[in-house]
Amino acid sequence: MAQREGRAIRTGNEVAKYYADNKVDVVLYAVEKSLDAYKFGLLHNKQLFIQQLKTNNMGARTIDEGAMDEKTGMNFSEYVAILSGNTELLEKARLEKKITTLESERQAFVRGKSSSRYKLDDILQKVEKNNGLIERIGKDLENFKSRVQLNEDGSYKNPIQLDGVQGGDIKFIGKHLNHIADTARTGNEFDKIGSLYGFELLVKSETSQKEGFDAVQNRFYVRGEGDYLYQYNYGNLAADPRLAAQNFINALGTIEPTLEKFQKENEKLTKDIPILREVVDGTWRKEPELAALRDEFKELDRKIQLSLKPIEESEGQPVSEVTADKKQSPEDVRQPSQGNGQPFIPARLREIADNSGGRVVIGTVGGSPPKVENPVSKGIKL
Repeated sequence: MAQREGRAIRTGNEVAKYYADNKVDVVLYAVEKSLDAYKFGLLHNKQLFIQQLKTNNMGARTIDEGAMDEKTGMNFSEYVAILSGNTELLEKARLEKKITTLESERQAFVRGKSSSRYKLDDILQKVEKNNGLIERIGKDLENFKSRVQLNEDGSYKNPIQLDGVQGGDIKFIGKHLNHIADTARTGNEFDKIGSLYGFELLVKSETSQKEGFDAVQNRFYVRGEGDYLYQYNYGNLAADPRLAAQNFINALGTIEPTLEKFQKENEKLTKDIPILREVVDGTWRKEPELAALRDEFKELDRKIQLSLKPIEESEGQPVSEVTADKKQSPEDVRQPSQGNGQPFIPARLREIADNSGGRVVIGTVGGSPPKVENPVSKGIKL
């Protein structure tokens, strides 16, 4: 660690000891376009790749096609294209980028379409359920309006009838209801305790845990022919007997607001149905473009493979044979022997011999060397 942080931090630095409170600042530099920059960039790319895997979003992983300059450098595909002398490789990388981008867009479209289909099914189920409730609650509202009696001030009369209770004294009825609220145990079932305008008055015991003990809470409801439960004050009775007796008539007063609530909810839900249907029934408009790019990519890849094929075929041959094959002139492509019986001599070799001034002589096995006019002899005379 001391070697990495430098000599200043080693034992014996008296300047730091006597003049800098025995402390030395260690500064780390990351030089641009150096190995440090490459390492930090590599870590950044790893982090980006992992994040894309976690979020299932690979659309951002495309090849950068920027040209070389003194700031950004050159991307890998351009290096390969220029060094190989084949710019089709760069065009292939660009096509790959376009195809990857379009495939990412299509994947997002498919996910959005699937999500829209799920949302549409959910909305249709809610609308269907609400339509059933609207029909049932509407029937209860008609029955209530046809049966209800009004006081002189326009308020509803409360001719409540409780099972086992004679008379219509409101105060007495309220006390009896409070007694039921304290003593009833229905076991999470609905028990009928009376009627009001042809609607059933129900009580239900709900058990819950409170400070380690079972607590029983009795709640009161009103039910009509639509089999929908109406309640007031969350089904809780007031302690005052007169107010407790008004609980059920107040619950019947919530029929119309409840009906309006479901109607408004359906209106809000149905607004989104046409848009969702359009998305679900729609098709991705760029599918022909993607198909065309794929065909172009396949054709370009085929051309690249064909351009690389001669290199692959020559890999198994000796270097001398490959070189000789490449440097043979059209004059060399002849039969091993001439028609006059003379042996075959490559044209390049004959040219070298002719231009050597007699220093290079071509000979054949079993034959005599050719005559050379004005031979030049060079050597050391003793």
